[in-house]
Amino acid sequence: MTQKNETAYNIQLSTGLGLLEETRSLLDLWEHGMSPSALHGAALLSGRFPSITARRLLNIVNGCFAPRYLVRDGIPATHLKILKNRLLTNELIQFYLLFTCRANPILNDFIRQIYWERYGSGYTEISNLDAESFIRRAIADGKVQKHWAEKTIKNVAGYLTGCCADYGLLERGQKTIRRILPFRISLPMACYLAHELHFSGMGDNAVLSHQDWQIYGLEADDVREEFKRLALKGYFILQSAGDVTRISWKHKTMEELCDVLA
Repeated sequence: MTQKNETAYNIQLSTGLGLLEETRSLLDLWEHGMSPSALHGAALLSGRFPSITARRLLNIVNGCFAPRYLVRDGIPATHLKILKNRLLTNELIQFYLLFTCRANPILNDFIRQIYWERYGSGYTEISNLDAESFIRRAIADGKVQKHWAEKTIKNVAGYLTGCCADYGLLERGQKTIRRILPFRISLPMACYLAHELHFSGMGDNAVLSHQDWQIYGLEADDVREEFKRLALKGYFILQSAGDVTRISWKHKTMEELCDVLA
């Protein structure tokens, strides 16, 4: 969770966009310590994916689920198994959004730099052409390892807007122009992210300014307002004076917090 992501853009989103139902089913099957190959085997035997070929399921597990949720010894998956049956669907999707953005820098940057800029400027729509322009600028800036063909650019543009639709940022459906939907970070997501950044070893002010908040359209001042909301709910004690913020964290581990949120 560094402030600057040095990872080059890739086409990993071609393996799968939001995969909402597939992710929930794979979380049901996954147990701590289970490798991607073991998870794939369990998924095949489960009968939960009758319309997905074994090869496609392998691609979903290795290309989507594992990079998003099995990083750091499966910590994201561990937390989501606690939370998934207790959160509202739209709340759970915001967790999927966080981990998908971390695994896919191109989506992370597209949301932070294009989606929220358009949202804040009063635009009502985002098109695949907007996404193509973003990709072309990225290629010019050297953010891909090798030049992408025109077909790849168009495909990835569709993946970006389609993924945003899956996660509730844009309207769903087979569209090349999508309406921007109202979006606000949920209280469970704000609480989780605040504590996760804290337990990663960051100081309180570094937590407030971390770029992950920008996935949800929040700058430092907005994050302070969210922290006030969390403090009023009793998740921690907040002290703020000018630009200096100090937090008394009540929960000792992320698992303890997840149990509280659940």
